[in-house]
Amino acid sequence: MESTLVLYTRSRCPLCDKAKKVILELQEECDFIYKEEDIEKSDALTEKYGLMIPVVEIDGEEIQYGQIDYWSIKEALSEKNKSF
Repeated sequence: MESTLVLYTRSRCPLCDKAKKVILELQEECDFIYKEEDIEKSDALTEKYGLMIPVVEIDGEEIQYGQIDYWSIKEALSEKNKSF
């Protein structure tokens, strides 16, 4: 079963742009469903993640926020895929 990775982001966010690039690189190597959520479209998401973005969530679990790095996300995806 594929994991679902959600990137919580907002417009005009350089860290979000960098995180998206890392995720797209990972998608070339790892099998997962990618979704992107703009927190500015939801008051609840803005309140929850306003100062933390970007936030990476895999299968409902927050994995990393702020500075997103390739290896941490890859390791989390590998661990999630082992459990299936």
